[in-house]
Amino acid sequence: MTLSLRMSLICTLLCLFPALIFAAPSGKVIILHAGSLTVPFAKIEQAFETIHPDIDIQREAGGSTKMARMISELGKPADIMASADFAVIDKGLIPAHADWNIRFATNRLVLCYTDKSNYADEITPGNWFDILKRPDVVWGHSDPNLDPCGYRSVMVLKLAETHYGIEGLYGDLIANRPEQNIRPKSVELISLLNTGNMDYAFEYLSVAVQHGLKYLEFPSAINLGDYRFDETYKKAEVKVSGKKPGTFLTRKGKSCTYGITLIKNSPNPEAAALFLDFLLDPDKGLNVLQEMGQPPFVPCRVPTQEALGKLPPEIRGRVEVKG
Repeated sequence: MTLSLRMSLICTLLCLFPALIFAAPSGKVIILHAGSLTVPFAKIEQAFETIHPDIDIQREAGGSTKMARMISELGKPADIMASADFAVIDKGLIPAHADWNIRFATNRLVLCYTDKSNYADEITPGNWFDILKRPDVVWGHSDPNLDPCGYRSVMVLKLAETHYGIEGLYGDLIANRPEQNIRPKSVELISLLNTGNMDYAFEYLSVAVQHGLKYLEFPSAINLGDYRFDETYKKAEVKVSGKKPGTFLTRKGKSCTYGITLIKNSPNPEAAALFLDFLLDPDKGLNVLQEMGQPPFVPCRVPTQEALGKLPPEIRGRVEVKG
C-alpha cells in the first residue's frame, strides 16, 4: 500500500470515528458549592451521570465563603465552584484562581418554621419581628463569616428596622438570638427546625421549598430578592472576617445572585466544561433550579464582553453579556 493511500485511509477513518483521536471526557469532577444548592445539584448530578456514565461528579457543600477559602487558602483541588453570592467568586477567587464568573440563578430570604414552632399559628408578615423578640422563641441563622445566607439574614434584620420604622428593632432582635443559634451553614438549621430544637430560621426560599418547610415571606424591600430594590438593599452593611486572621471586610446588601466558575488549575477541565454546559442548559440544569424554587437567569450572564470571551467554547452560547 502506498503512503498516499495509507494517509487517505487514515483520514477516512478519523472522519468516521473521531473518537480515535479525541477521547470523550471521563473521570471525576470535583464541585464545591453553596449548601443551598445541595438538593438541585443532587438531581442535576444524577441526570448528568445517566448521560455521561464515565464521569463521576463529586460534590462538597458548605458556606460559599468557606468553600472559596478552601480553594484559595488551603489549595483544595476543585474543578468548579458555585457560590450563593457571585461576589464571593469575584473577591475571593478572581484573578488568582479563576478567570470568569457566570451569574446563573437568584433567590430570596424567608423565615422558616414548622408546626412544632412556638406561635406557629400566630405569626404573620405583620408581627414576625415581635414573635422573634419573645424569650421563649428560639431562632437563628447561619454564620455571616462563612455563609452568604448568614450575612444576608443580618441584612434583612437591619433593613426591617428601617422598613417598619421601629427604632432599635435590630438590636432587640439580636439580643434574643444567642451565639449558639448561629450555625456554620444555613442547611444545618433545617434539622434543628424538624426536631423542634429551633422555632424559626432564616433560609433561602429554595431551601424552604425543597425541604417542605413552612415559611413566611418578607416584603420585597427587605427580602434581598428583587434587583429593583438594590438601592435600598445596599444601605444594609455587615462586617465579616477577611482572608487573613484579624482582618475584616464589609458586605453591602444587594439582590441574591448565584455565581459559578471553573477553577484555573482544574484537574479535569474538559469534563467540568461538559457539566457546566448541562447545568446552564435551560431544558436541563436550569429547569431543575426553576422547579425547586430557585429562578435561573435564562440565558445566564456575565458583566462584560471580555468575560464572555474567556468562557470555554462549550458554554459560551449559554451566556449573554448583561450587567
